[in-house]
Amino acid sequence: MRELADETFEHDVLKAERPVVVDFWAPWCGPCKAVEPVLADLAEAVEGRVEFAKMNIDENPLTASRYGVLSIPTAILFEGGEARESVVGARSRSHYEQAWAPWLSPTAATP
Repeated sequence: MRELADETFEHDVLKAERPVVVDFWAPWCGPCKAVEPVLADLAEAVEGRVEFAKMNIDENPLTASRYGVLSIPTAILFEGGEARESVVGARSRSHYEQAWAPWLSPTAATP
């Protein structure tokens, strides 16, 4: 997953051609490390349909604040320049799949 920065967030996420899941995390966050391989597996499974990226909130506090990220890990799916669906906390793969089903499905049409 690529790393995002406050300075490039608008271009890389809000103006992206396809949906983007942003994983808000920090190096000191244990649950964030547990979620990383789950999100990486999902990214591989839906490659070409949904992009996955990470944003270190310690280095990029402006974007985290703008989207009300108060606890981490928080993963937010963005589409069409807007936050569409958030998952807060370390969750199972099936939880993410259910939350983002309209976007992750192979036959997904934009909800």
